[in-house]
Amino acid sequence: MIRVLVTDDHALARSGLSAMLGVQPDIEVAGTAADGVEAVEAARRIRPDLVLMDIRMPRMDGIEATRRLRAAPDGPAVLILTTFDLDQYVYEALRAGAGGFLLKDAPPGQLAEAVRTVAAGQSLLAPAVTRRLIERFLTVPPGGGEALHRLTEREREVLTHVGRGRSNAEIAEELHLSEATVKTHLSRILAKAGLRDRVAAVVFAYEQGLVRPGDPGP
Repeated sequence: MIRVLVTDDHALARSGLSAMLGVQPDIEVAGTAADGVEAVEAARRIRPDLVLMDIRMPRMDGIEATRRLRAAPDGPAVLILTTFDLDQYVYEALRAGAGGFLLKDAPPGQLAEAVRTVAAGQSLLAPAVTRRLIERFLTVPPGGGEALHRLTEREREVLTHVGRGRSNAEIAEELHLSEATVKTHLSRILAKAGLRDRVAAVVFAYEQGLVRPGDPGP
């Protein structure tokens, strides 16, 4: 059973999200919070597996709340809710440790599947909107830091494909490798660059200029 903490400053939104998730046989709404402060406090108290997090909230926004939750050794996964055209802070939320994000108007089935994906420790990177958001809010010159220089040529290739939103299976097919080998390369990339997870690897690929807006996606 996946225990979820629903966080949104609008009572109607909290009720609607809770209702949509509550009918799922493998998801339990363990609590709700009206802002980031309440989310951090509630997470410490009820220890959910995942926090469904709005971005714009009073007292403490979703970005700072995500940063605090993910800083804890046993912190819950975080799935960000966004309106896409209005929220300007999705990139910062990813850097804070969010496992992915979803549009607020997503259908119930997509919401539930996103919760399952992020709660399982995977990153919600497949939807095209993810790549569009990162491209829109991240503009950096091509470069290469010390962490990038520690990667082998093959590891850079894998990282580039990860940055484009491709799955391990797709990367394996493209580079003529086994999925196990791709997973090994990804683990080494995360370790060498000091990255938390696949989402952080995507952000890193953009930061280092390996992936640029307009590059082919999945």
